[in-house]
Amino acid sequence: MNKSTIWIGNDHGGYELKQHIIEFLKKKEIPYNDIGTDSTEIVRYPYFAAKVAGAVSRGEAERGILICSTGIGMSIIANKFKGVRASLCTSTFAGKMTRAHNNSNLLVLGGKVTGTLEALDILEAWLTTEYEGGRHGISLGLISEAEDTLCNGDTWEPTGPMR
Repeated sequence: MNKSTIWIGNDHGGYELKQHIIEFLKKKEIPYNDIGTDSTEIVRYPYFAAKVAGAVSRGEAERGILICSTGIGMSIIANKFKGVRASLCTSTFAGKMTRAHNNSNLLVLGGKVTGTLEALDILEAWLTTEYEGGRHGISLGLISEAEDTLCNGDTWEPTGPMR
């Protein structure tokens, strides 16, 4: 599978929105790998989040999309994976800014809290916005430093200027 293929994971709360996202990706001819549940029958979201976030963390995928009812649970578990910058977005502006400033590699959406048209606008912004780099790289470097330290069981206390 190509690394540019977008991995999509969802639970029962994200099933309906996922169908719209898949249609969107098909129209744009963007390759995807759907590993989410295929119905509204209740399942446990951490399993699906781990598959997508794990693929991003291991470098098997450059980007992923997770969808549950609110997006909250998916974003919590996804951000436990090293190198994953999962962003729960509820507006198009957030979708754009999380790419531009945070170089987000995993978009999280709430299938029961964000309307379909808004979710597709968020996705479009997230897919088409490039990371700006520059001063934002400083913050991403601090996030990586914290992640390395905290994942080793140590306490991370930032040093240096806060500007």
